[in-house]
Amino acid sequence: MANHWLNAYVLHRRPYRETSFIVDFFTLELGRVSAVARGVRSAKSDRRSLLQPFQALRVQLSGKSDLKNLTQLEGNGALRMLTGNALYCALYVNEITNRVLPGGVEAAELYSAYATALAALQQEQAAAEYILRQYELALLQELGVMPDFTTDAASNDPIEPSFHYELVSELGFCQVKQASKLSFSGTELLMLAEQDFSPPGLKAAKRLCRLALHPFVGDKPLKSRELFLASR
Repeated sequence: MANHWLNAYVLHRRPYRETSFIVDFFTLELGRVSAVARGVRSAKSDRRSLLQPFQALRVQLSGKSDLKNLTQLEGNGALRMLTGNALYCALYVNEITNRVLPGGVEAAELYSAYATALAALQQEQAAAEYILRQYELALLQELGVMPDFTTDAASNDPIEPSFHYELVSELGFCQVKQASKLSFSGTELLMLAEQDFSPPGLKAAKRLCRLALHPFVGDKPLKSRELFLASR
């Protein structure tokens, strides 16, 4: 890994000792990886300004443990300037990625979806809900838990628009007798299958993503969501 440049974004950074940061990177080549950036909190360091969220980077890392050392760093494009709702959405994308993505596993397709989401949030703030759902669905695909929206997992029968279904962990959608807060109509599932992101489809996608990601996120509140709610 030494002397090899990696394409990366900063997902999160936190102070480490007096002059350093521990930085969680999302890299094209290695997926999520953490590294110590030594001395960058010093007033003399010219690298601190680069270690910002939404800045495309090229980095070199060294070390054999899970916690690497940042040895080289350079910008790889302009810093994406995000404000308002788009900023909170981008912070959520960073936090959810850092929370649920396993470390050290290449995730090239998700990395591409991540870069696409940041670019779209910069240009189309009004479409934030659509952008977030697209990214969350890509995340479910990467985690290997994207359910089949067209077939009842218990019976192998086609999804019926007038029936109701609940998501069963590690199995998929199964028909239930009565609708509940956890169930989806067959119509909603078929909208998701067709990637129909009209308002009802977006609403169903949001429910699905929260439900499917919860086992990975856990019960600890997301700070980005709290920040967004506090700003309203």
